[in-house]
Amino acid sequence: MKRSSRVMRAVIAGGGLVGLTAAASLRRDGHQVTVLEQAPEIRAAGSGIGLWPNALREFDRCGIGTAVRSMGHEVDAWFFDPAGRAMRSAGYDDSAYRYLLVPRPRLNAVLADAVGRSRITLGARVNGYTETEDEVVVHLDNGESVHGDLLVGADGVHSQVRAQLLPGSEAQPQAGNVAWRAVVPAGDERPDGTVLTVGRERTRGGYARITAGETMWFVNQFEAGTLTGSKRDRALERARNLAEDGWHEDLLGMIAATPEESILENKIMTVPALPRWTSPRVALIGDAAHGLSPHIAAGGTLGIEDVGVLRNALATTSTLREALTSYEQLRLQRFEQVRKLADEVANADGPTESAQRYAAFSHWMLTTAPVA
Repeated sequence: MKRSSRVMRAVIAGGGLVGLTAAASLRRDGHQVTVLEQAPEIRAAGSGIGLWPNALREFDRCGIGTAVRSMGHEVDAWFFDPAGRAMRSAGYDDSAYRYLLVPRPRLNAVLADAVGRSRITLGARVNGYTETEDEVVVHLDNGESVHGDLLVGADGVHSQVRAQLLPGSEAQPQAGNVAWRAVVPAGDERPDGTVLTVGRERTRGGYARITAGETMWFVNQFEAGTLTGSKRDRALERARNLAEDGWHEDLLGMIAATPEESILENKIMTVPALPRWTSPRVALIGDAAHGLSPHIAAGGTLGIEDVGVLRNALATTSTLREALTSYEQLRLQRFEQVRKLADEVANADGPTESAQRYAAFSHWMLTTAPVA
């Protein structure tokens, strides 16, 4: 396929995982990139992120695949019931359960270096844009403007770019879904982790090693109800839904020993299905386009997959509009199935059905992933 020689000025709103990946990937293809990040530093909201092979392929293209793999720990996920009985669904090989778990802060630092720190503007809050026939002008809340050929909205579930592109598309809370997580020093818990126990009252959780010296624990509950007590109290209350007959004493002990300020608690917000992701010079990617519940452990990977599809469309089409149209059509079609399968996992009845539906989702995602 003929490769385009068009070089563009790409402005990326958002310096998180997907925004930085987009900048690194587009820069690798010779485009001029500017990242606008509203925070005063490159940081990561979260503890660990699961990366499947379809994400790692894009990092390989950016020249950082080896570095990313070296900082992570492969998770070979098993499902458990609250008494600790392990299960997997028949009919799927181990690849449906294996992904790389990496610490978000270190990953974002590697990505920022791949982009080039001088191309990242910190403290730059985007509050709108103006499209013309010749360019897109991105407006910052300090009164400054940044000019480009393409604006990539990678500014998360509360995207300002999406708010202008599609008024009324605000993120919505998902069925009372609340998640708690933290990274703690590794101890004498099972080094292979306990991903994932499916317990009573729509509660799920477990823990996994991120590095040799760090373990991430996590608990989430759909329809969590009224939250009382401290974050630690709330996490422990839900974690007890996962523990019977001495199972998960490690998890309960880790949560009890975690300093309150180290616990992340989030009411899960999701982005509704959108009728479009683009305009003539604007494209949404990642959570800005399709913010999902973390229960499928693939939102970051699918956002990085967006990057690959957008990058390939830009490289193989004659015009920007043609590229964005191709990108949008491919991703809208894929995410119809992503949402269907993710909902099936969320609504699974117990650990056996959860294991089956999760394997069905991950197998589908991996075997149908775009390769470019």
